[in-house]
Parts: sequence; structure tokens; C-alpha cells
Amino acid sequence: MTTTLASAVKPRAEDSFAISFAPLSVEEIYAKSDDPANGAVVMMSGVVRNQTDGKPVIALEYQAYEPMALRIFYQIAADIRLSTSDVNRVVIHHRTGRLQVGEISVLVAVGCPHRREAFEACQYAIDTLKHNAPIWKKEHWQDGSSSWVSIGTCETSAENC
Repeated sequence: MTTTLASAVKPRAEDSFAISFAPLSVEEIYAKSDDPANGAVVMMSGVVRNQTDGKPVIALEYQAYEPMALRIFYQIAADIRLSTSDVNRVVIHHRTGRLQVGEISVLVAVGCPHRREAFEACQYAIDTLKHNAPIWKKEHWQDGSSSWVSIGTCETSAENC
């Protein structure tokens, strides 16, 4: 699958996409991805962890260029449907602002008739989002310093993303 912005992709009514300053709800995202035709709903929750490479982290700060990020989310869903015709729902919600350790930064959920397709689509969605969406992460360290995580880090090591 490839993601391009050559043409404007419109979201499907049954899908849900958002960039939000407000906390994300696992229950809400699951409900948005549920459908009577699903045999599986796979959800991925990105959570602020307390360290990166052994260095203590106290918070993360996310900024996004919302119009373009949403277009990327729409394209991800369109790409998933091109490769897997029986996807029922795609849900991608991402937080912005300062998040504390343990808070959810991103929720991705995919509902399909079969689990294999749901797992593959969910993994594609989060991996593509991390590489293509204009969402930036700043790590705030316990020693009071902070640093922006480079996009190149995501390309070379999934552990840092």
C-alpha cells in the first residue's frame, strides 16, 4: 500500500477520524469501530511511557497540522479498503497538547469480518500514521530538558516512535 495526496480523499460516513486536545476514550473508539458484520475489532493504543532509551520521561507534547493530518488519516483508510475489501470501520484519533505518563496519545481501531485482516489493517494504519502524518512529539525529561523527536527516528527505529 502506498499513501499519496495526489487527490483529495473523502472520509466514509461509517469511519471516524479526529485530532483532539481532549483525552481519548477506549470505549468510545471501540464503539465507533463496532459493526454487526465484524468478526474482529483490533485496536491499538499508544500510551506515554516513563522512559526512552533508559532516560526518564515525565511528559510528551504533541503538535499537529490538523487539516493535513486528517487528510492522511482519510488516505490511510482508503488504502486499507483498496487492499482489503471487507473492512467495515476504520477509526483513527490522535491527541495534541501535553500528555502525562500513562495517558493515551493515539487510538487506532479497525473492524472487519476476520481477525487477520483487522490485525494487518490496524498495523498498517498506525505505521503509516507515524511515518506520514504531520504530528510532532516533544519529550520532556525528568531533568527539566526537552527535545523534539525527529521524524527520521521513526524511519530507522520503530522502538522510538
